[in-house]
Amino acid sequence: MSQAIHAILFDLDGVITDTAEYHYRAWQELADAEGIPFDRAANEKLRGVSRRESLRLLLNGRTIPPEQEEAWLARKNRRYQELLQQLTPADLLPGVAVLLDEIRQAGLKTAIVSASHNTPTVLDRLQIADRFDVVIAGPEANAGPGRNRPKPAPDLFLLAAERLGVAPWACLVVEDAESGVEGARQAGMVTVGLGPAERVGAADLVLPNLAGVTLAQLLYAATWSVAEPGFDPAQQRRWESALTIGNGMLGTRGSLEERFPGDQPSTLIHGLWDDAPIVYTELANAFDWTAFDLWIDGEAFRMDRGVVTLYSRRLDLHSGELRRHLYWTTPTGATVQISFRRVASLADPHGVGVRLEVTPLDRPVQVRVRARIDGVVENEGLLHWRNLQQGYDGAIAYLRGETRRTHKTLVEAMTVRQEGVTAPAHYHDAPYNPAFEMTQTLAVHQSWAVEKLVAIVTDRNVDDPLAMARAKAAELGKGGYAALFTSAKAALAEFWAESDVIIEGDDAAQRGVRHGFYQLRIAAAQDERVSIAAKSLSGFGYRGHAFWDTETFILPFFTFTQPALARNLLMYRWHTIEGARKKARENGYAGAQYPWESAETGEEVTPRWVPGPNGEELIRIWCGDIELHITADIAYAIVQYWRMTGDDEFMAGAGAQIILETARFWESRVEPDRPTPGRYSISDVIGPDEYHEHVDNNAFTNAMAAWHLRTAGEVLAWLHTYAPTRAAHLEKTLDLSQERLARWRTIADNLVFLRDSRTGLIEQFEGFFQRKEVDWPAFANRTKSMQALLGIEGANEHQVLKQPDVLLLFALLPQHFSDADLRVNWDYYSPRTDHTYGSSLGPAVHAWLACRLGMPEEAYTHFMRAALVDIEDVRGNAAEGIHAASAGGVWQALAFGFAGLHWTEAGEVAVKPQLPSHWRRLAFNVQVRGKRHAFDLRREDAVKS
Repeated sequence: MSQAIHAILFDLDGVITDTAEYHYRAWQELADAEGIPFDRAANEKLRGVSRRESLRLLLNGRTIPPEQEEAWLARKNRRYQELLQQLTPADLLPGVAVLLDEIRQAGLKTAIVSASHNTPTVLDRLQIADRFDVVIAGPEANAGPGRNRPKPAPDLFLLAAERLGVAPWACLVVEDAESGVEGARQAGMVTVGLGPAERVGAADLVLPNLAGVTLAQLLYAATWSVAEPGFDPAQQRRWESALTIGNGMLGTRGSLEERFPGDQPSTLIHGLWDDAPIVYTELANAFDWTAFDLWIDGEAFRMDRGVVTLYSRRLDLHSGELRRHLYWTTPTGATVQISFRRVASLADPHGVGVRLEVTPLDRPVQVRVRARIDGVVENEGLLHWRNLQQGYDGAIAYLRGETRRTHKTLVEAMTVRQEGVTAPAHYHDAPYNPAFEMTQTLAVHQSWAVEKLVAIVTDRNVDDPLAMARAKAAELGKGGYAALFTSAKAALAEFWAESDVIIEGDDAAQRGVRHGFYQLRIAAAQDERVSIAAKSLSGFGYRGHAFWDTETFILPFFTFTQPALARNLLMYRWHTIEGARKKARENGYAGAQYPWESAETGEEVTPRWVPGPNGEELIRIWCGDIELHITADIAYAIVQYWRMTGDDEFMAGAGAQIILETARFWESRVEPDRPTPGRYSISDVIGPDEYHEHVDNNAFTNAMAAWHLRTAGEVLAWLHTYAPTRAAHLEKTLDLSQERLARWRTIADNLVFLRDSRTGLIEQFEGFFQRKEVDWPAFANRTKSMQALLGIEGANEHQVLKQPDVLLLFALLPQHFSDADLRVNWDYYSPRTDHTYGSSLGPAVHAWLACRLGMPEEAYTHFMRAALVDIEDVRGNAAEGIHAASAGGVWQALAFGFAGLHWTEAGEVAVKPQLPSHWRRLAFNVQVRGKRHAFDLRREDAVKS
């Protein structure tokens, strides 16, 4: 896996052994002799820092001559070395020896990275010097630029990584000092902190000590972040998607702040629609708030200029912060340390920030920084902005624009802050690029940080977005980047407390799961007028349109862990029901027919024709015309939400009306007396398996329509009890006579469903079994979908599925089928499904159902295709954006599949685990009718079940 850790770097004191008492005694004797106040509380400040820095802290502002300073340092060190002679192998801290043995057996490299020049002596006394591949014993004068500063600089960690031959992103650091954790983070490494959270809480994982700690526990720290394994221009777009950050209102791709040829930066904002050819409407790419230009001695920084070394970029899933660290040698030979950090907070939908820090490493340099808002943005060549206006009021710069066709207003306003040294910030009034420019001459090892705090406001919620954006930018400027980061971390901590799923024994799966859930959360707005698109807010794929993906695959994650957000997503369908009514009416049907692709109004926005892969022909897209099941899928999601939350108010209001109006659509859509009198058919449709078009009596569509019609009657009966006035109103408004309700039941009972009563095998649609078989061995080494290889018509003529169709019924309507039915249909349809290059929606469903069949190992194979689809770019299309539905399906595979979450006949929540053999633990929470249920399943539980 691309995210694997290859080396573990240990601090010495407080991690491997505890010489802190010896340090304390040596400093105490010096302080007592010189009359300097010193106690154990003061000694805590000396943890992890160099001897010289410790003396500076000890003096607490007092100055002494340089020769006296050297003499005191020598006295302290002589006494410390005398005390070290008391060390023996028995002074290894508990757990260390066993852990080092385990690491060596696993083939990982190890290093000691200590601030102390006495490290070799300590290792010799402990008799463990041969346990480490590299030993860094404090700063080395000859180590070279960027390799010889003490902690909290990253130098010693980066020097160790270089000598180990391991990239920084593939290193894990174990530290007990705040300065060490900070240095390791600046190096772009995974961090494990030992000790109290007040001291090492910035680490990816905090443990009290190493007693009883296994290698697996250390490596688990890496499951809280996603690292880019080096910069590869050919891979940059896939990593832009995977490293997307957001706050529920917007999503910003992980493009580089200084830009790079071939990149695709975007910030997509919920509700910011503009008209577009072919696709009708799309989310307009907002102004680029991340833009930073940097010059070192007049040389513009870019990843393909000069020499970049010790590069790392990591998305922290604890905070949602994206960090990039590197050393850059300019074409003229100056070497500088550069770090970029950016964050968006769920606690503040209008505030984002980016922080740039520069430190010269080998000679003084002149640094010029331009922090700007870039209004020259596009959607793959299409420009959406006009009437761009910009300005500056002394502290705040802004850019305002409106979409070309929908006339929506966007304002981005920014302010800057500086840390370290301060330079005058001059307003730079470039067209469509308001900016602040600052220039500073820095000495060697002198750091300068520039923070850009940006407020982003549209006119969806306020009458004067410019005034709000300027006020918000000023507010952000007061707290700075640190305040925004703190709020982001706190907000995500609340999310993870309810929605995290813990997997022990499989770090790759754990990381993929957390990454997917993070992406889902940052796409979910506190706004019931928007939904979650198929590619979330992470890319231009599908133009920000919502599909059945939301209700069938994504919504259950929120229904069971964040029900308030689930309600918002369902209310989007209520606010867009007029578009569904319009579609039904224009197609000649009654009620409401939801569109296959939906945007702002709920009208159908599926393109009817799109250019072929090579642009030489137009391809007809039929989904918007005949893929009907989405209407029932929405009704299903409403009922699932209602039953799981007990939100009767929602059901009595929007929920019931949607279900009833859409039931009227099905009533008008079915064809009576076909194929025989008294039967009903639905012809000329596309089911979930989109390799087959214009089919009759698709099993999934018909079964869901029948379920919908039955359920509508049940909901109306409930409504008569809960809210009789509302029920009477709907009966009158929607003409729900007793005759109509009886007709719904008749249709549901007589709608064609092609199931062999003897074997239980369900035919996907009329004539499916007569289609040609695929010679699967002939396609064993393919790298494309079966439709791409066979052609659109060729796939239509064969028994090859894009994704589960019949099998999806067993996931959604399990009460309608027996286990024997599932087995026979699995055995028929799973081998005929394009698992690797078909739809990304399929693997999670197959994982879920394989668990139902008692096949957790086969389930795991499918599961990992879904869990790693973006981090590992499993399908080769991550560049287009996050696979949001796959992430939602992953949660269902975990909860309903591997955990076996179900309801007993008494209505109690229960589990029946089916864990893969290497998983030791699966833990998660669900909320059912306001009650939180926590499940913590161990491997032995799965074996017993």
